Amino acid sequence: MHEVRVYDSSGALKKVISEKTLKARADRQVLFPGGYAKSKKKAKPQPIPTKKSKQAKLA
Repeated sequence: MHEVRVYDSSGALKKVISEKTLKARADRQVLFPGGYAKSKKKAKPQPIPTKKSKQAKLA
């Protein structure tokens, strides 16, 4: 594993993440994978279809 360099949108170096930090993160991820799971977007609730009377359809 190699160190990671993080750049901002203008191309300037923001930070360098060391190998030691990456290894510690990987070890934590193995022990507690739920903390690193991507959160999924909640589905929009589907509208409940309403029953229409036959008279309303004919009118």
